[in-house]
This record gives sequence, C-alpha cells and structure tokens, in this order.
Amino acid sequence: MTKPTDPERVRLEATRNGTEDWRGWGPYVSERQWGTVREDYSEDGDAWNYLSHDQARSRAYRWGEDGIAGFCDDRQLLCLSLAMWNGADPFLKERLFGLTNQQGNHGEDVKELYYYLDATPSHAYGKMLYKYPQAAFPYQRLIDENARRGLNAREFELIDTGLFDENRYFDVEVEYAKESPRDILMRIVVHNRGPEAAPIHITPQAWFRNIWSWSDEHARPNMSEQSPGEVSGEHDQLGRFALCFEAPDRLAFCDNDTNISKVFDCAGPAGYFKDGVNRFIVEGAETALNPAGRGTKVAGLYYRRLPPGGSMTARVRLSVGAMVTQGFTNFDTLVEQRRQEADAFYQGLQARIADAEMRSVQRQAFAGMLWGKQFYCFDIQEWLDGDPRQPPPPQQRKRGRNSGWPHLDAADIISVPDTWEYPWFAAWDLAFHCVSYSLIDPEFAKRQLLLLSQAWMMHPNGQLPAYEWSFGDVNPPVQAWAALQVYDNDRRWSGGAGDVPFLERIFHKLLLNFTWWVNRKDAQGLNVFEGGFLGLDNIGVFNRSAPLPGGASIQQSDGTAWMAMYCLNMLQIAIELGQHDEVYEDMATKFFEHFLFIARAMNGLDETEHGLWDDADNFYYDQLCMPDGSMLPMRLRSVVGLIPLFAVAVVDGAALRKLPGFLERMHYFRETRSDLAKLVSRWNDPGVNGKHLLSLARVFRMSKLLERMLDDGEFLSPHGVRALSRAYFERPYDFEYSGERYGVKYVPAESDSRLFGGNSNWRGPIWFPVNYLLIDCLRRFHQYYGDAFKIECPTGSGAKLTLNEIADLLARRLIGLFLRGETGARPVYGDAAKFQSDPYFRDLILFHEYFDGDTGRGLGASHQTGWTGLIANLIDQWATERQGS
Repeated sequence: MTKPTDPERVRLEATRNGTEDWRGWGPYVSERQWGTVREDYSEDGDAWNYLSHDQARSRAYRWGEDGIAGFCDDRQLLCLSLAMWNGADPFLKERLFGLTNQQGNHGEDVKELYYYLDATPSHAYGKMLYKYPQAAFPYQRLIDENARRGLNAREFELIDTGLFDENRYFDVEVEYAKESPRDILMRIVVHNRGPEAAPIHITPQAWFRNIWSWSDEHARPNMSEQSPGEVSGEHDQLGRFALCFEAPDRLAFCDNDTNISKVFDCAGPAGYFKDGVNRFIVEGAETALNPAGRGTKVAGLYYRRLPPGGSMTARVRLSVGAMVTQGFTNFDTLVEQRRQEADAFYQGLQARIADAEMRSVQRQAFAGMLWGKQFYCFDIQEWLDGDPRQPPPPQQRKRGRNSGWPHLDAADIISVPDTWEYPWFAAWDLAFHCVSYSLIDPEFAKRQLLLLSQAWMMHPNGQLPAYEWSFGDVNPPVQAWAALQVYDNDRRWSGGAGDVPFLERIFHKLLLNFTWWVNRKDAQGLNVFEGGFLGLDNIGVFNRSAPLPGGASIQQSDGTAWMAMYCLNMLQIAIELGQHDEVYEDMATKFFEHFLFIARAMNGLDETEHGLWDDADNFYYDQLCMPDGSMLPMRLRSVVGLIPLFAVAVVDGAALRKLPGFLERMHYFRETRSDLAKLVSRWNDPGVNGKHLLSLARVFRMSKLLERMLDDGEFLSPHGVRALSRAYFERPYDFEYSGERYGVKYVPAESDSRLFGGNSNWRGPIWFPVNYLLIDCLRRFHQYYGDAFKIECPTGSGAKLTLNEIADLLARRLIGLFLRGETGARPVYGDAAKFQSDPYFRDLILFHEYFDGDTGRGLGASHQTGWTGLIANLIDQWATERQGS
C-alpha cells in the first residue's frame, strides 16, 4: 500500500494506525432523543409519549442527547449544537420536531426542513443546512391536520403550511472544521431569504451529557466564564477544555438537569435547569440563569435583525486539553482550507464520474451517511432495573420489551438509518450502510460490521440484535454479503491485498449467528425457514411477526432464500480464507452441503416434492403450513418470490483448484447425490473466463423470474423494481383462511392500512436495498453466462439485453430518481414545485426511505440516507461500467 498524500486520506491513515484519533469528535448527536425506547420507563412501553417533544427542553435525558447540527466526542461527554428563536415561536428551536406514530396519518414523520450538505470521513469538515420559518413554527397545526387526514391522504408537511412562501425564512448554515483532532471550529452563517427585515436569535450552545443524576458513580462536571465570551471547563473523563464564542451579546449558564416542577407539575428543588436558556430568551426570565456564570450548560447569545438578503455569522471554537484557544484570527482561513481538502478528497474518489449532477448526488449521499453516525448508549440491565438515585421503574418492564437481552451494554458510535425517526441502529440497515461507507472509509465499515457481533451486542445464543424497538426480532441475514462487499471495496481502496484478518474475524462471529438461524428458525429441521417479517413489514397476507390464526405457520420463500444466500456468502468467505489457510476447506464443504439441502427444500426434489416453487405460475411463493401438515400456497407475487435470485455466487476456477479437498467433496456430491446436484446451477461446468456458478435458481427458473420482474405491468417501474406486482392494482389478491378473507392490493405510495403502524409500505413502492441486491445478483449471473445470454427487457418489447445491460438499466432508473429529467424535475420531489424549481431548494437532495412505485416520489422517512445511501455505490458502479465500455 502506497503512503497517502491527500490530506483527508492522511488523517484516516493516522486514525487507522493509532497515531491520531480524528474520529474522536464528530456529528454524533441525534436530532431526536425524546420519544425513543431508551428514554421510556413506562409501564406499558409507550415510548412515543413517555418523554415527549414538549418535555424534552426541560427534562434531562438518561441515555443520550439531541440537538440541531450536534457535534460531540465519541463518548458524548460534551456536546455542541445550535438553538434558534425567531421571536414568534413559543420556545427555542433546540431540537427537531415531528409526529409520533399515533399522531401521523402515515406514522412517524419529521416536520422540518434540513439537509446534510457535506462531510469527510475524519469529520475534519462537515456542513449542514437548516431552514427556519420567520413566522411562528406551526407545531399544533401539523399535529391537528395530520390527525384529521386519513390513510388515503398525503401527509401534511411543513412546506404545505405556506410559511416558506415569498421565501420568508432563514437559511442557517452550520459548518464544522478541525484544526487538529481536539480543536474544533463551528461557524454559523444565517441568511434572510425573505423580502423584509426579520429578527433572529442565534444561540450556539455547549453542555455536558448528564451522567451524574442517576447514581453516585460520576461527579458533576463544571464550566465557567473566564472573560467575555471565554469559557473553561473540566470533566473527570474528558479532562480540561476551553470554549470561545466570538463577540457574543452575552453568555448564559444553566445546568443540564430536569426542571422537576415544570415537567411533573409538583414542587421541586431550586436551581438553574436545562430549560434556563429557553426561559431567559423567550420569557425574559433572568432568574433561570446562574448569575455566577457557571454550570453544566452554556450558550452564546447573538440577537440580530437581518435586512432582506442580509446575513450574519457566529463563530465558536472548542479546544479540548487546552485552557487557551487559538482564537479567531485564522478561523475562516482554516474552515476554507478544510473545505478545499474535502473537495480534493471527493475529486479523487469521483474522478471516473463525468456527470456533475451524479457527483453532486453522490457527495450529498455520503454527507448524509456521515452525519448519520450517532453515539448509541444503552445498558439493558440498568434500564430494566432502574437507577439508584431515581424511583424504581414498574415491575412489568422486567418481563417486557428487550428483557431477554440483559447482556446488551452499548456505548459506541453506530451508523443509524435516520437521525430523527430512527436514532438507533438496525441490523440489516447497518450492513447496507457499511457497503456505502466502504467507498470512503473502509476501516469504519469493517468496525461497524464487527460491532453487532461483539459479546456486548450479540446474544449469547448467536442472534444479532435487530433494532432497539425489539432486539429479538429478525432482520434478513445480510451481514456476510456485506462483509464480502466491504472486503472487495477495501482492497480497491488500499490498492493491495484484502484484509484477511477482518474476514476471519467476521466469519467466526457469523458462524455463531448462522447456527442460531439453523436452530431457531428451521423448527422442523427441513431447511425451510420461518424468519418472521424479516424487515418487509406489511408485504404479506398476514403479520408475519405475530402468531397466525389456528396454529398455522408460514414456510417463507424469502426466509429460506435469505438462508441460501447466507450459505453461499459464507461459502465464498471460506473459499477466500482457504486461499491463505487450508483449515477453511472444511468450512467451505459445510456451507456447500448446507446450500444443497436448502435448495432441495426450496426447489423440490421431484414431482412429489415441489418445494416453494410453483410450476403453474413459475414463481416462488410462501406456503401456509396447516396444523395437520397440509400446505396451502399463498400465490401473491411480491419481492418475496424474487429474493431467491439473491442466492447466487460466482467462484473463480483458479481459487477452487487451490482447495483440492473441497473440490473432491463437490465431485462426490455430483456422482453420489446427483438428485441434489441437479437442483442448482451447473456448478461443475465452467462458464465465461473459467468461473463456476452456484445459484438457487437454475437458468430456466431464473429466466422465468426475470420475465415477471421485467414486466412493466408487474414489477418493472420507470424508477426501479416494485415490491409488489402492479397487477394487484385493478384486481387485489384475495385469500381465504379459517373462515376469514384477506386481501392485498398494489399501493404505490404510503400504506393504506395500519398494519405495522402504517409508517412504511412494501405493497408497491420501490425500496433501495432489494433493488441493489437484484442489480448485484444480475451482475453475478452475467459473470458466468456472459454476453451470449440475453433476456427480453422489458418483457414483451422484443428487445434482448444481456444481464449486465439489464443491471445497468435498473441502476440508471434508480439513479434517475435524484437527477433532473427532460423537464428539469427530479422524480424524488414529485409535484412539490418549490423543491423542483426554487434556486434555494432545487439542488438539495433528500434520500427517502422508499419511493412511489409509479412516480418515484420520495416517501417515508425523508432523511433515511442509511440504505438509500446505496445510491453512492450505484453511481460508482455506473461510472465504472461506462469507463469499461
């Protein structure tokens, strides 16, 4: 590996080898801590209401902090963020507002306008934008209007209120730059976009996370004013620091403690509480601030009245481990230098991407990913038991949510799906995040994949924690696939050999998880898996996480296919490790044999054993397993039936020849168990360039699945592959069971039912993770079959394309969601005129949770850059394909 010269790569290398910790401080503060499971100590598990948005400004959090444009150390001991007040709101804008699950007509939804514009992996530079109305923020109107609207109506969004008409708002830009790993510059620039002068209070603030109120284990830290605008502080874990505000109107001190009388409407102790700055600015309550100029929270106050088109700047500098900051003399020069270094970093990464729009979309996707790192702290045993200095929680909690995970004790930086709606990790989301991270920071990607399998996270039985709402739920097992992707991208990043020790570590961890799957999700030992809802929410006839009526169970096409894919991914890892250590030959054999038995269960052995394949429809379906042992197929065409395509691996012949023991076992199966061998692709016959193919779907079934998938009357959309066949729009699927009738209809946008809370929909929209995996498997098939093998695309068009060309077509449609089309509009923004054409909006991209199956309009969580961040990989692959051709 050559020594890097790019400044950002130099910083990443210094962090990797331990000489400097540039990741020690970053944007690790959530935009929402209120309403999360961690802060819920209720009897009934109603996390959304136990600690509300309204309480958050006055109530100290137990497990984390939140703030707009927040920045903190990797233990979240000291936080920086931005607060604002426009003179009209009922309280300071300190954290983001949104609807909880019960308040929205389509579930949880953030009701703010903010954008992550830039970031580097070392967090030496980052920039975000918040759009703040000049009129009073419509908190109650947003709640009331969304409560009034039904499931067939769109969500009522902030832009729909008219508050941004005539540009009557402030653009608030926040930039962070580091002079060194522990010297942090924060620059806030506010622009009045409106036609009239308008007042604005800008309040950058710093505070300690409250770790002292729960037990006697931690001492209360302190900070105090040393001179006008200058603060010094000390923390028993963080050490000493200096904080400097440039020419503030004044400093305001209070404490990050709960205002008990305010929150609980009862007598409480005197003090200067968490809401002190809010009370002073909004209510004029001077007594809410500590007159001695000290506390555990400080804010620099800047009041300005900006003329139309006018702007203001506030500067803050934090130096940890020093009592004197470097001041503001070269402040702007350093911020500009770090921005230019960010440009240089991405210029190198994007050298192959000719299209400027694609470069912009990819860079904003990376920014969203990097701002999506959060400090995640959660000790389940302490959470269940309660804290020594607090009232004991209800006893019911010890038998409720996550009570089976007392070992889980996290205090880590974790990539989360969304910093507002999902300020917690999700296992399969995280795996996709790592694939995107591996393009810019493979070291972080590798650590993230290993994190969930560490002893303090993985269950002793081998299960990976799914997500905070229910750690014991089940996500698709995509970690081994992600590990291979990260391994390959890391090799490309370093320009050298792959990180074999990483691959070994993740392989051994995933062996435990694979065993858990086999033991717990294949109850009858038939290699047919009942994985639960597997992250696909409402896609099926039934709620697949709940017990079915009449004692039935579901043999899942997707659950079984995911396990076949898992087998092949583990097989590929074993083959790669076997190139370096022959001991892994036996493991390769194990996964090869297990794959064959899953293929038997999936495909059927003969005419008396059909598996989950339906010969009449040429499609894979879930089957309802009745208590008497009879099977009832549920002939619903959804991505559940396409997921078997994911179980495909292409292995280089030269790699196989280095594993003679494994080759011998493969030959044995070909000769003595031809009944099994014929169920999968002709793995013994080399294809293009001597490659071998292992696939759950042989060429006939693969072709038939693609025929369905590429039919624009079914799965193929102008914007990707739909999650459910569009054929169910006019004629919904109808299913009768146990005297009840169940229906499933194609719904291209938001869900029209309350199944899974109505906050996501798999009955028609386009979802990035399954689309990405479909593109990936098409490229793998092409590696074996080559250009000679072609499929009609779209179905019925008469045009024949190679599998690689079909992958390109799908990739281009997904990338097109974010690009301006012939009319100049981006599909992601649908009919939102201001987002499409306004010069202050039109180049800002949001990476939604999923997309309308017909129009491409962004839906669900609007900042789920997480797995939709895979757009960065698609653009990278698109550029690579163009360069190769």
